[in-house]
Amino acid sequence: MTHFDIQSIRADFPILKSQVNGKPLVYLDNGATTQKPLAVIDAIRKYYTEQNSNVHRGVHYLSQIATDAYEVTRRKVQDYLHAEHAHEIIMTSGTTQGINMVASSFGHAFLQEGDEVLISAMEHHSNIVPWQMICEEKKATLKVIPIHDSGELDMQAYSGLLNERVKFVAITYVSNTLGTINPVKDIIEEAHQYGIPVLIDGAQAIQHLAIDVQALDIDFLAFSGHKMYGPTGIGVLYGKEKWLDVMPPYQGGGDMIKEVKFEKTIYNELPFKFEAGTPNIEAGICLSAAIDYIEAIGLANIALYEAELLAYATKALTEIEEIRLIGTAREKSSVISFLLKGAHPYDVGVILDKLGVAVRTGHHCTQPLMDRFDIPGTVRASIAMYNTKEDIDALVEAVKKAAMMLL
Repeated sequence: MTHFDIQSIRADFPILKSQVNGKPLVYLDNGATTQKPLAVIDAIRKYYTEQNSNVHRGVHYLSQIATDAYEVTRRKVQDYLHAEHAHEIIMTSGTTQGINMVASSFGHAFLQEGDEVLISAMEHHSNIVPWQMICEEKKATLKVIPIHDSGELDMQAYSGLLNERVKFVAITYVSNTLGTINPVKDIIEEAHQYGIPVLIDGAQAIQHLAIDVQALDIDFLAFSGHKMYGPTGIGVLYGKEKWLDVMPPYQGGGDMIKEVKFEKTIYNELPFKFEAGTPNIEAGICLSAAIDYIEAIGLANIALYEAELLAYATKALTEIEEIRLIGTAREKSSVISFLLKGAHPYDVGVILDKLGVAVRTGHHCTQPLMDRFDIPGTVRASIAMYNTKEDIDALVEAVKKAAMMLL
């Protein structure tokens, strides 16, 4: 057992003291969004009581302190990812916007008829649909890397799909449904042998794993603040300077320009070229507090603790005779998807909610993955650093009661 002051951590999250249907809340829907510590909640209050102003636009005091605070977050993200330059950090509304930005901007600049884009069978819809859209527009072909029954990527098939027609690879670091940790370093190295850039969907990895974009040689990385104990409505797209420089802006408007004339517009320098309009200033500033909170505990400590919980939960759930696990990869992170044989996932989720246990049910925005396993959906329990073995015990007991009621 790692040394981990779990009670102190839990005390930082007020919502964990809640009761649901007269029972203590057991929150295991962290893959959808994480709860927020007092440090983030206090930062939100501080912004509206001491800093509220538009950024990058004013010479007055409030505008300057808001701008400074917003840019502090950019530099903290740079350090968090070990990016080479702060201007490689583009502030977005979340993972979805980041992926759409790359698909649109890169696609319009570089995709041509007959080109190919590779994604995997385990992708979230936000890393499927944008590529479908740009491929349809440019008459390119979207190809899918298959997965094994364990939920692991078929790396041999991936190698076979790489060729001179492939112009882009977009893949998740950690599957939001299966918990599979993909071998992104190997994926990137193979793609780069053909000069192919790679986008990593980091939405389910950023709060669990240390990501060094330079060591991994990542071309693009997208993630959301609300998955890492921060506010909703803020995210990050990291992009290598060499790509961001040659890609056209995703949107037009204020702050992304140097000079506007009716005849021609000259675009702003990085990162502002990709940051049109007023951003979610509050969330951008307060993401700093979430990063500080994670770093104070330490990602390595978090990863070790969560791995212990995941192993504990996997063992306990597999001892229930009626359980079928979906996703049994050797390398996993903080997600357990399962079915009670003969019961619909929604029915299981409703019963668990009555017992105070919050999980996610359905296809988890991975409908093609559900089709791959020939199932309607799963029950997904997703773990965060504030969860406990007692939470897992409550989940297991609730699943047993659901089995008694439904089967």
